[in-house]
Amino acid sequence: MSHLIPPGISRGGRISSWLVSLILFLFSSSSWAQAGADAGPPAVPPNVTPPIVSAHVDAVYPPSALAERRHADVVLLVTVDADGHVSKVEVASSGGDDLDQAAIIAMRQWTFVPAKRDGRAVASRIRVPFHFAPPEPAPEVVEPAPAKEPELPSQSAVPPTSSAPPPPQTKPGAVEVERAAPGTEVVIHGRAVPPSRGASDFQMQVGELAAVPRKNASELLKLAPGIYLSNEGGEGHAEQVFLRGFDAREGQDVEFSVGGVPINESGNLHGNGYADTHFILPELVRTLRVLEGPFDPRQGNYAVAGSADYELGLDRRGLTAKYTLGSFGTQRLLALYGPAGQTSGTFGGAELFKTDGFGQNRDAERGSAMGQYEGRLGDTGSYRVTGTAYATSYHSAGVIREDDYQAGRIGFFGTRDPRQGGDASRFSLSWDVETKHGNATYNQQIFLIDRAMRLRENFTGFLLDVQEPLQSPHDQRGDLIDLEVKELTLGARGSARLSGKAFEQTQELELGYFARGDSTRGTQQRIQAANGHPYATDTDLEARLGDIGLYLDANVRPTQWLSLRGGLRGDLFTFDVNDLCAVKDVSHPSPTNPPIDQSCIDQEMMGRHREPNQRASTASMALLPRAAVLVGPFYSFTFSASYGQGVRSIDPNYITQDVRTPFASIRAYEGGIAYARSIADAAFVARSVLFQTHVDRDLIFSQTVGRNVLGVGTTRTGWVAAVRVTTGFLDQSANLTLVQSRYDDTHLAVAYVPGAVLRSDTAVFRDLPVDVGGEKPRGALGLGISYVGPRPLPYGQRSNTLFTIDASATSTWSHLELGITVANLLDNRYRLGEYNFASDWPDSHPGSQPTLVPMRQFTAGAPRAFYVTFGITFGGS
Repeated sequence: MSHLIPPGISRGGRISSWLVSLILFLFSSSSWAQAGADAGPPAVPPNVTPPIVSAHVDAVYPPSALAERRHADVVLLVTVDADGHVSKVEVASSGGDDLDQAAIIAMRQWTFVPAKRDGRAVASRIRVPFHFAPPEPAPEVVEPAPAKEPELPSQSAVPPTSSAPPPPQTKPGAVEVERAAPGTEVVIHGRAVPPSRGASDFQMQVGELAAVPRKNASELLKLAPGIYLSNEGGEGHAEQVFLRGFDAREGQDVEFSVGGVPINESGNLHGNGYADTHFILPELVRTLRVLEGPFDPRQGNYAVAGSADYELGLDRRGLTAKYTLGSFGTQRLLALYGPAGQTSGTFGGAELFKTDGFGQNRDAERGSAMGQYEGRLGDTGSYRVTGTAYATSYHSAGVIREDDYQAGRIGFFGTRDPRQGGDASRFSLSWDVETKHGNATYNQQIFLIDRAMRLRENFTGFLLDVQEPLQSPHDQRGDLIDLEVKELTLGARGSARLSGKAFEQTQELELGYFARGDSTRGTQQRIQAANGHPYATDTDLEARLGDIGLYLDANVRPTQWLSLRGGLRGDLFTFDVNDLCAVKDVSHPSPTNPPIDQSCIDQEMMGRHREPNQRASTASMALLPRAAVLVGPFYSFTFSASYGQGVRSIDPNYITQDVRTPFASIRAYEGGIAYARSIADAAFVARSVLFQTHVDRDLIFSQTVGRNVLGVGTTRTGWVAAVRVTTGFLDQSANLTLVQSRYDDTHLAVAYVPGAVLRSDTAVFRDLPVDVGGEKPRGALGLGISYVGPRPLPYGQRSNTLFTIDASATSTWSHLELGITVANLLDNRYRLGEYNFASDWPDSHPGSQPTLVPMRQFTAGAPRAFYVTFGITFGGS
């Protein structure tokens, strides 16, 4: 693409960098309008926006040119990285060695708001012309002043008064109204971004909203509408995700990935598709794409409610160390490293975390490390190598009964079973490369993941261990579940995207594949309360799972205001399952050799021998059409309609030999309106979406097995509204989702799913009006507000509402940082999760027998907590 940048001219004096940016913006807008005058209204903002000057430094007129009083123009070819810094300067048009050097010295100190493609920061190359004019004759010769540090946008543009006249300067940042020479270009470098699928395709830069308090990378999901997070399992347990009327549990209905590497765990016994994002350091997340609904052919398994992809990067160069100390014995040590001279895609980061927890049995420890190197392959290619390591050990309080809390038998932050908790680890390595040859862009990625977890949960107390006729006499031994999963995943993905011109518009076609193989082993046992010994085996499975997918995606533009996007995806799912505990009971056991307390039985009716295991294998294919129509923009409005079919592979527990039902089918529809407009340094984006999604086999939570089990069909219908406003001092994001979820057979409300979710994220930032050692400290305030309406519970019950506010204040000066965070500012005593099922704890029914009547259970939300963070950066900015 081409873009005009006008030349600079000056004869002394100063002009502020915000005015430079404003004029560049206005000029760029007018040139876009001129370029599209014959083709109708242009997109606002355009698909690719050029870099904007955020701070500039004046070039010093060299003394060697004073004698000749030379007037000259120097044109520089400047590479601006995705972090907004100048990484390379070349002379395209020389004005003489001395003037060239003066322009280069100044140029290397400029900073920019980086170029963006589809709202995502990318590297770019621009032409910047400098016009040198000699200063007015001065009464005395003044030695040229050394180049100063880059000036921040909010600083005054008026130079300080001095008895000596200022040094002669050019004004490369000042901009003439006259148009620059035709052919001036902005060349964009960066990885290809999938075309938008409509109003529900949220491609979000974290940016200044990093100031809003977040415990982990999972909470960045709240930037997308309709997402509510819960967690009954503790600090190391994956968050339970609610999205668009789906109880996705720990990821079973949302496809998660980081840099294209899948996070969902196929074959995890706790939940097929379990996705633990705690290994991701939130400080290393640059962008997040949340596509609500299965509308992109690139989306694969588990994209039922949608998908979320984290893109990593570190803007700050040098070595940064941070230490956080806070309530409940919480400590966090963080180290981040961005090598100077490298792009933001090259970084390293590690954290150590420890907490005693806000109540009984909530302590946790974890360590995480992430590293990535991004390099160039010639002028049109790049590659990345990424490695991660993560381990955690934690305890959890689990659920408590509401009547026990009200009667004072247990505290709000107490626990019924202190043996609950878990351990987890994740190690991964990935490599991907992207190259461009002519009109084709090629991408290839491979990844290897090793994952292990152990989880201990007790939902029902001492209710399920009933005395069976053939068992040895026993009392209730306890319902603690002890689950262990080990997984090894090897996979690859790749694509080739072709582009060309037709109807005077760019047309695109992409062909891609995805391949993944998983080898898993999962066991689940019941643990005796008296001595901690396992007394029954519920499940013991070995499985080898395969997922091979192909997709074709087209982006057809008949006119400038109409885009037809979509295609077809096909997935083949293969299952090879060895159930090592296939027989748990016998209807007519041997009278002379009964199994008594044995779990995995090796006899059939009347004692005939069989092996305790059973193999089953099957395969099935899903063909998933997906399409989106985008019309506009007209006066900054874009209209869209989308349709898609999704898929969720079935838990290996449900596999039967040659029965072709290894997935659930999803159909989704939506229509939306998006409004996007930029004025000066302010950008405004608003969306409104109506949607409906149908699932033929939904997942329903069962407390007796401690996870979701296969249920009946369900339908969701709802509305989403979202807005984000970004200025030079404010970043505001707010969204509201209203949804109705119903079972297809009874038309009753789907349990545990909130009907209303409201979220607001606010960041205010600017330089403080004080000068400390020649620099102005920068301050930032962050505020996160969440409201979740009542949720339907089983047996006609409804939960309480949830309302929390988190706040933070941060100040940075030079290489130092100080931050204060307050979680749950109002100290609301809220129930993070609420359930309705039968349970039996020792003192829940004093003087009476246990009952099977469902009772309200809940997990406590965290009380108010304070945290202080100290940070320092060495050798960078």
